[in-house]
Amino acid sequence: MPLQNRVDPFGAIHAVPERGLFTGNRGIIHDPETRTLLKKRWALPAWIICVCAFRNVRREPMGRNRPGGKAGWTELFFLDEVTALAAGHRPCFFCRRERAIDFVGRFGEAFGIDEPRAPMVDKRLHKERLASGGQPPSVLVEGLNSLPDGSMIASGDTAYAIRAGKALEWSFAGYAAPLPFERLAGQKLRMLTPATSVSVLKHGFTPVWHPSGDT
Repeated sequence: MPLQNRVDPFGAIHAVPERGLFTGNRGIIHDPETRTLLKKRWALPAWIICVCAFRNVRREPMGRNRPGGKAGWTELFFLDEVTALAAGHRPCFFCRRERAIDFVGRFGEAFGIDEPRAPMVDKRLHKERLASGGQPPSVLVEGLNSLPDGSMIASGDTAYAIRAGKALEWSFAGYAAPLPFERLAGQKLRMLTPATSVSVLKHGFTPVWHPSGDT
């Protein structure tokens, strides 16, 4: 049985076979004895996106990965960086340093901050992300063209990624064929990607897409 550590664009954590391109964490939120999640869904405001392979380090997902047999951070998995950003995560400064510097730098440009720091990003994201209590704003079909590529929206329980003027329906296995925005007319749409990350995308941050999202 797959572990409950696959994250959807809403920030919810599921047990499905697909793992995705990236891992990441929200701190220690599992019981290493049973390898199941605790009731809490985060332990820190810093939710990060990591690479799955780094310096030949091997971990047992949701196991005991700290010295002394203690539980380490809970390994979560994402289809791609687009999904992780929608869920409220940002790049890790340890294993993805260049990407993290780029993200935080563009955050500074977006909000006029001369010396931006990761905790500033985390503080804003923690208020905005759906999974930590944020209230995603509504969006009109007419406004979809103003959204940057890599941002995500939702209609009910269905998530869509925006790319090249089209909407790509998301699943754990990948993206469906692009749809023209007009196909979403009449539906109640809301943003999934936090406003802070949308601003970073608008200022040129380019997220990594799953190959199924190539248009």
